[in-house]
Parts: sequence; C-alpha cells; structure tokens
Amino acid sequence: MNIVFMGTPDFAVSTLDAVYNAGHKISLVVTQPDRPKGRHGEVQKSDVRIQAEKYGIPVITPERIRKEPEAIETLKNCAPDVIVVTAFGQILPQEILDIPKYGCINVHASLLPKYRGASPIQWAVLNGEKESGVTTMMMDAGLDTGDILLQKALPLDAKETGGSLFDKLASLGGELIVETLKQLEEGTLPRTPQDDSVATKVGLFTKTSGQMDWSQDADVLERKIRGLNPWPSAFTFLGGKQLKLWDADVVSQDTVKTDSFTPVAAASYDRNGAADLTQISGRIYSNGKRLIILCGKDALEIRSLQLEGKKRMTTEEFLRGHRFSTGG
Repeated sequence: MNIVFMGTPDFAVSTLDAVYNAGHKISLVVTQPDRPKGRHGEVQKSDVRIQAEKYGIPVITPERIRKEPEAIETLKNCAPDVIVVTAFGQILPQEILDIPKYGCINVHASLLPKYRGASPIQWAVLNGEKESGVTTMMMDAGLDTGDILLQKALPLDAKETGGSLFDKLASLGGELIVETLKQLEEGTLPRTPQDDSVATKVGLFTKTSGQMDWSQDADVLERKIRGLNPWPSAFTFLGGKQLKLWDADVVSQDTVKTDSFTPVAAASYDRNGAADLTQISGRIYSNGKRLIILCGKDALEIRSLQLEGKKRMTTEEFLRGHRFSTGG
C-alpha cells in the first residue's frame, strides 16, 4: 500500500519500522519540527525524522500542518491509500482526514475508549490498571473518538513502570498496525464505534507532576514512582535539594518500630520549605541501611533514589555517603 506516515517521538519509531519492514511503500513522513532538547538545549531532529532519513524517505516538518497549505498539498500529491498516525502531536483537520483512499488510521497506546488523549501509558500505571494495550482506530475530527479497528491487550507486571510499559506498547503497536493494514487490504477489517459513556480522558504531564504529597496513601505514591519513571520522575525535597525516587515498596508504618529505625529527617514540599518533623507524613526513618518515608496510610521503603547533583543509586549506597542534618 502507498502510505504517508505521521509521528514524532521514539514510541512512533516502532510503528514506522514495522510498516517499512512489512514492505509497504512509505511515500512521505510527516513529523514535528526540530526542537531544542536536553540540558544544553541543542536543536535536535525528532526520533521519527532520524529513522525516516535512514530509510531514505522524504520528510516534511510543518509547525502547524492545519495552517500550512503547502504541506497539505504535498500530502495530496502523494495520493496515499492510507495515512498512519502514531503520536504525531498535532490535530489533523478534516481536509487531511479526507485525503487518503481508506482514511487515516491512528495507533493509540491504550484500550480505547479508556485513556483518550495524551500520556495514556503513565496513567495506566498510576491508576493501578491490571492491563493495558494498543488500539488501532479510524480517525475522525474528535480526539481519539474514531471507530476501533483492532485491539491487543497485555497484563501489567507488579513492578511495571511508565518506561517498561512504553517499550512493550511501542513494540505491540508495530505488530498491530501491520495486522490492521493486512486486513484493510483484504477487506476484512472490522469497525466498532466507541462507547462514549465509558470513555476517559487524560492529559499531559509537566516537570512538576512528580511532586510527592506524603499525605496520600503509600500505594498511590508507589504507583506514582513507577508511572512517572523515567519522566518526569517522582520527587520530593531533602535539605533544600531535589530528591528523585526511582523505586519503592509499600510497607507498614509499624516497620519503623523495629530494626533500630530512628527519625533522621523529613521531606519538604519545596526547595525552600522547612521540613516539619512534627508531621507524621513525610517523616523519614533510617537504620543506616534502609530508608522509610511515612505516608498518609502505610509507608514507602525507598529502594533507589537520586539526590540533586548525584547519580542514581541504591538506598544503601546513598546512606553510606549521606549525613542527615536536622530537618533533612
């Protein structure tokens, strides 16, 4: 089939690879413009653009495709049978949806109609879902509201992170789009309208989304640590420095009554805020080898963490080199 592919981040690369390796003709790739990335703000190409150029596929990078007639005309000139969209990052106008012979197919990282919108992978972990998956859907003018084509589910591991689920669903998305295109060619592809009454919508995360509220229950915060790993990451503040939390287990608050645990500090809610050792939630206990933070219900035993300016390390490594001062 003659395909135009639209996508931007590394999640979409697996879909691009799968379509390319299945032998389809990809006449054009559309991706977001080069953006500043990283600590030094160097302008970099999108992951999809890098991969498309390796394949020798023409690439265009419209800032806002709905407002760029030249880009839309380029799409029309490709005369695609179908446009495949995966995490492109822009809303497509009806003029583009009407271009391909068979329509525009989106690869979405959730079991629609649950988790429409951005960041469905992280939200599945944060909300304690037992399974997630990928949906291919026929795009319409709404946000992830089109007819469901195919779906494939997978169970979440007990220690699933946003990053590990991201990798699994990226691979699964590639497999599912190939099967979707096969059935489309054969004329056997089903279409099932979504049930809007059970739909859920989720939004983007920001760098501050990982702020820990220690008055919440430990199981909620443990999922937050996993769901926002690797980005934007869960964090608190210790002695005026940001402390990222990478891995933790839920334990009873009574744990600190054993093994010589003593209160050594308290997590604060901002860089300049004073830690309050009179509060139960956020109080940090240690016995020199283990680190436990009390929560609204139960507590978290921290397994892996990263203090600002330091590398990621196990708690035992951290405790060997860190001296607590009053309040953190």
